[in-house]
Amino acid sequence: MKRFSFLLSLCLMPLLTFGADAVKHVDAEKAAKLVAEGKVTVLDVRTADEYQEGHIKGAKNVDIMEKDFAKKLESMDKSKPVLVHCQAGGRSTRSLPTLEKLGFTEIYHLDGGLGGWVKEGKPVEK
Repeated sequence: MKRFSFLLSLCLMPLLTFGADAVKHVDAEKAAKLVAEGKVTVLDVRTADEYQEGHIKGAKNVDIMEKDFAKKLESMDKSKPVLVHCQAGGRSTRSLPTLEKLGFTEIYHLDGGLGGWVKEGKPVEK
């Protein structure tokens, strides 16, 4: 039984770590630097109403709660780094497997979401 467990763990380990390096978690300061340098496409996964209340300049809004969320992402350039966020981090965290599955190769997650961005005094536009 021990040998079976060991072999099973060897087989499952790559699955558990798949994509672990694809996502880089960044704070508002690092995210603002990436945005200012034009190095990322900003993906705001909040609702359209939330987006209109205030968003990071140039952000693309694709609501994760919509049925066609993945389909809307398919048209994006997957070779360009993407910075994904929501309001606090929950919905954007849920979007990460979809982004990886669709082939996005460099993903940045804004930890703390737009709330953290605003708390750090970073600009939003309406």
